[in-house]
Amino acid sequence: MSETSEPSLFAALSDAVLNMDEDAARENAIRVIRERIDAYRAIEHGLVDGMNRAGQLFEDEEYFIPEILLCSDAMYAGLDILDPHIDRSRQRLRRKVVIGVVEGDTHDIGKNLVKTLLDAAGFEVVDLGRDIPPARIVDTAINEQADVIALSTLMTTTMDGMSEVIELLKAAGRRDALKVIVGGGPVSQAFADRIGADGYAPTAPAAVKLLQRLFEESAHA
Repeated sequence: MSETSEPSLFAALSDAVLNMDEDAARENAIRVIRERIDAYRAIEHGLVDGMNRAGQLFEDEEYFIPEILLCSDAMYAGLDILDPHIDRSRQRLRRKVVIGVVEGDTHDIGKNLVKTLLDAAGFEVVDLGRDIPPARIVDTAINEQADVIALSTLMTTTMDGMSEVIELLKAAGRRDALKVIVGGGPVSQAFADRIGADGYAPTAPAAVKLLQRLFEESAHA
């Protein structure tokens, strides 16, 4: 493997997603496998990077919903090839994450990226989708015996739903049993601290690292 093959393949995967090119996503994903490049890194630095770039164009109103859907199709075309090759040998315990976009918000690009990377990292993900009432999020997390609730929003008007989830967990006597992480455009570490969340992640890769760190800290507590 040449020194330039890994970054060039990651760039090609990213471009394939941005350019809505499913065939290129598949072809470059196959090249990743053939060259024995780490599949998870290819997902994180290639496919997810491409969706992040597409998301920025969406925010800049250069891409619209049809383009984003086609970008997603390209991402999943590559993901279907790479996912079976992820090294999960070091994953001793599959932690369960209930993820959703809070009630009132139908934006789910960021949530879908987090879901993709969490699944690739070995977490068991229960995806509730978007526009989900806080009570349903909490009930699902309890019924599924989840370890984590991951909440997302892109709207300032729906951020209070995140706080409500935490308050409902407290009322049910389950706050200590579940970690709650938050993310999304208007969300910040200061907001996470104010509502009593366990952590804040500005990006999908950061969400994975945050949960890995939280569970490592719990194991050594």
